[in-house]
Amino acid sequence: MKKVVLMDCTLRDGANVVGKGFSAEITDMVLDGLTACRVPIIEFGNAGGIGAYEVAGFTAAETDETYLEIAKKYLDRGSELGMFLNAKRYREKNVTLAKESGLSFLRVGADAGDADIAVQAVKDIKSAGLKAFYSQMKAYLLTPEELAEEGKKLEDAGLDQITIMDSAGTMLPNQVAEYTKKLKEAVAIPVAFHCHNNLGLSAANAVAAYQNGIDILDCGLMGMARSAGNLATEMCVALMRRRGQMEDIDFYGMLDFIDQRLQPAMEQYKYHNPVPPLDLVLGYSGCHSSFVKQFKAAAAEKNVSLYRLISEVSEINKKNPQPELIAEIAESL
Repeated sequence: MKKVVLMDCTLRDGANVVGKGFSAEITDMVLDGLTACRVPIIEFGNAGGIGAYEVAGFTAAETDETYLEIAKKYLDRGSELGMFLNAKRYREKNVTLAKESGLSFLRVGADAGDADIAVQAVKDIKSAGLKAFYSQMKAYLLTPEELAEEGKKLEDAGLDQITIMDSAGTMLPNQVAEYTKKLKEAVAIPVAFHCHNNLGLSAANAVAAYQNGIDILDCGLMGMARSAGNLATEMCVALMRRRGQMEDIDFYGMLDFIDQRLQPAMEQYKYHNPVPPLDLVLGYSGCHSSFVKQFKAAAAEKNVSLYRLISEVSEINKKNPQPELIAEIAESL
């Protein structure tokens, strides 16, 4: 079975929910949580990407140097760390800064159809020894055939990964399927899909992308991102685990991190998590909410993970889990 990889961009796209960029404290906390949960690819920095603080006035954020300094202690945890780079703001010195700071990649972004302005940045990133990723922002501006042709041009420039970005959350699952198929046919490099939730279709679109050969799904914790948000990272993991994917991610550790650290930290910004961990686990496991009280009691008594307990019991009995079964599984955990 082909492996689908998780890419998290909470600290970049998600920074839109707090203005331009997360605080140093939240950045440190999220990098700790994501790397501890073995998320393989992480994009961080301010919402506008490396150089935006200086070039575009993203000063309601930490400096690039501050974010890069925070990231240094997480570079050896096994995750690839990188930053976004808006092609319109490209400065060669930012590639040098990224390289000297130990990043794995820079992801260049430009509107679909504007690849010509990004080719030099891609070449410079590769020359520096970094991986060059690319986001075809507002992918729907081109037809699937045109988007695929642009992807091939970027691949020829040395690109390592390309993202179909549904920036306005306007695409329907059948469109996602067509764009994914066409781009996959045109390039040999991994293809990612980045979905926004403006039509409430981020999860359906991610599944459509998966069914049509996508290599990477691009998400944000608690759905945090510009406008109506992205597919929540934890929801993506749940959906993919139902399909035998992303089993190397510490799913329950991620839910505990959200519950115990991220949700409380976001209360100061009045950010509401649309699908809290408990509700997500009920959907993931097929457990009806009427049984939650007895699961909570057993988890508290045995001091075990509530979410893992619900999942493991539900694998045996979704219809009417008896207290004896719940206690037995809690004891085994």
